[in-house]
Amino acid sequence: MEGAVQVEELTSGASGRIIPVFKNVRRSVFSSASIRRAVIFFQSIVLWFIFHLRRCRQHHHRPPPPSSPSSKRKFSFRRRELEEDVLRRRALAEEIQMVKSSVDDDWSSQCHATTSLFFGTGRNALFCRSWLPVAGEIRGILIIIHGLNEHSGRYADFARQLNSCNFGVYAMDWIGKPCFLYGHSTGGAVVLKAASYPYIQELLEGIILTSPALRVTPSHPIVGAVAPIFSLVAPRYQFKGANKRGIPVSRDPAALVAKYTDPLVYTGPMRIRTGHEILRISSHLMRSFKSVTVPFFVLHGSADKVTDPLASQDLYNSAASKYKDIKLYDGFLHDLLFEPEREEIAQDIIDWMVRKLSCHHS
Repeated sequence: MEGAVQVEELTSGASGRIIPVFKNVRRSVFSSASIRRAVIFFQSIVLWFIFHLRRCRQHHHRPPPPSSPSSKRKFSFRRRELEEDVLRRRALAEEIQMVKSSVDDDWSSQCHATTSLFFGTGRNALFCRSWLPVAGEIRGILIIIHGLNEHSGRYADFARQLNSCNFGVYAMDWIGKPCFLYGHSTGGAVVLKAASYPYIQELLEGIILTSPALRVTPSHPIVGAVAPIFSLVAPRYQFKGANKRGIPVSRDPAALVAKYTDPLVYTGPMRIRTGHEILRISSHLMRSFKSVTVPFFVLHGSADKVTDPLASQDLYNSAASKYKDIKLYDGFLHDLLFEPEREEIAQDIIDWMVRKLSCHHS
């Protein structure tokens, strides 16, 4: 096999091979890579102690936050600011036109579009959308889990095409119909992780992953070393180079302008806890490819610079799923459903769901 490394077999006892063995050890211990890893490790320990001592010193010298009127005012102001931001963003979401009819068709008369709020166990209100075809029997439901920093309203065109083929579109589980789960980018990693639980997999007909974040690596080794520590001591600390806004995600200039001028698309710095959790789920999934049994269809652009198309190929090659498919689009970028060929890609997804339903009922 190309690239194979010749590894010398270790022996015990006083043999003539003991000297080259120790030479290899010396080379491995004092190599530049090992020294660099050691420096990164000790730097992370020193940073952790500095952070810990600073927090302890501040806690010792400052009065408790509840007894400080100024801290109460700051907390109250910050809470009010967050609530106002939530209301502002929710109002923006409500204003988005959910049904965009073209000259050739009148989708508004063929689709029943609604918005709603879903309240989870943590009392967090999730904003939800649904698009259902008015006429004909619903063949199945597609649940969309969007990517990092975007929102469900960006998928209205995809929902129109799905409705025209009698598929309903939701952001939440809908019991009683064949249910497909769709995830893009970071959402693809979340979908694959969720589908690994048997009680969730039982509810699913299959999952669709576009440009899934399966092999995420930090921009610098030190980021991976210190991320676990900083995610604990300073989880809300934000680092700027996280979103890679300079990397094109679509070959359609209009789609890029629409994305980065959308007030509901977040383009600011990422919290370190968010980045750390993405690294964690990516690492977990890479170790678990062989245990994937859910039916899936993974789609990826070969020129994607945000997530790794080779990781999608590894998922397809390694997964134990009996029903699995992959399609790599030559030269396509990250946001597949916003590429110039978006309708063809959407049709590939619809065709796969139809085939899966036919296989299930045959």
